[in-house]
Amino acid sequence: MSLNMMQLKILKSKSQGSALIMAVFVILVMTVLGAALMRILSSSSESVAYEVLGTRAFAAAQTGVQWQLQQVFPLGAAAVACPGQAFIDANKPVITNTIGLNNCQISELSCADFVHDGIRYYQVTSTGQCDINGEVTSRTVEVQARSLD
Repeated sequence: MSLNMMQLKILKSKSQGSALIMAVFVILVMTVLGAALMRILSSSSESVAYEVLGTRAFAAAQTGVQWQLQQVFPLGAAAVACPGQAFIDANKPVITNTIGLNNCQISELSCADFVHDGIRYYQVTSTGQCDINGEVTSRTVEVQARSLD
């Protein structure tokens, strides 16, 4: 065997070893990239779940405000003063059987009013709270209104 053939065999065997190292390196890099992508997707789906839960809590709070405003401004009658807190707590609407608001509730509801220059002003505050699998989210809505008479 000539010297050139021997050098060619040595070079060939060295290049086969480096190809194996390159293949392992590429597989390792692809695995790390795949794991990072899975983590990003998982975080994104969790973020969307919290956003949906927050939207549901906001809808519950909005429902409480609308209910209280309907109590203060009844159809076909003059506006009335805010009822006492005990009345509000005892008569809060039940929304747990409403489609889209199950596991949600109106946790706090308050109404305050005062008269200035013969006009009654109101401040209604409602907090909606949703609890799904131990994850609790709440949103608060506050509305200010005035009587027209």
